Amino acid sequence: MLVFGAFVIAATARGQTAAVGRTWAIAEPDALSEIEARVAQQPKSIAGRFGPREKWSAMQSAALGVARANRKRSVVPFHTLDFEVRLDDGKLLYPKGYTFNPLTYVSMPQRLIVVHSRDLNWALGHARASDWILLAGGGPEVTDPIALGEKVARPLFILEERVKERLDLRVAPVIVAQVGQKLEVSEFALERKGPAPASQILRSASTP
Repeated sequence: MLVFGAFVIAATARGQTAAVGRTWAIAEPDALSEIEARVAQQPKSIAGRFGPREKWSAMQSAALGVARANRKRSVVPFHTLDFEVRLDDGKLLYPKGYTFNPLTYVSMPQRLIVVHSRDLNWALGHARASDWILLAGGGPEVTDPIALGEKVARPLFILEERVKERLDLRVAPVIVAQVGQKLEVSEFALERKGPAPASQILRSASTP
C-alpha cells in the first residue's frame, strides 16, 4: 500500500507539470504589456490641453445675489416626468407630465449650505459633518471648489444651474434643509466691511 500510495503521489505531481496533448505558443500579445506600452506613450499631464481650470465649464457656479435680510421660506421641489412609466406587462403606471413631490418618498439627510466663496468661513462655522457646502458664482471671488476644498480639508461643490432652479435659490448665504415634505430655505444677511480678497479667504480658511 505504501508503494502504491507513493506511485499515486508521483503520478499526480507529474500530471501537474507535464503537458498533455498538443500545445501551441500563445499568439496574442500580453495584454498588460500592451497597456504599459500605451501608457508610456502618453504625456505625463494633459491639463494644458484644457486651458486654465477656472475657465472650465464644469467649474462655473450658478450666480446668486447677496442676501440683504434674514428670512425663511418654504419650497416644494415638484418634479414633472418628461417620459411615461410602464410596468413589465405594458400597463401605464405614470403618464408623461405627471407631477409629484419627491420628498413624499425620500428624505434628504444632509443640509445644503450655499455661499459665495468670500463667506466660506461662515459656512464652515455653521456646517455639520454631513452637510454639503456649495459655492455660488456672481462675484469676483475665487469659486474653485478644488483649491478651496484642499485649503479647508473638506469637500466643496459648485452650485449647478439645475439645483439653483429646482430649489428656487436667489441669494446667498442660504441653508436648505428638509422639514417634513418641504424644503426650508433660510437666507442670512451678513455684515461686510468690503470685498475680501481670495488670498485672504484661503489663508483664513486654512487657519485652525
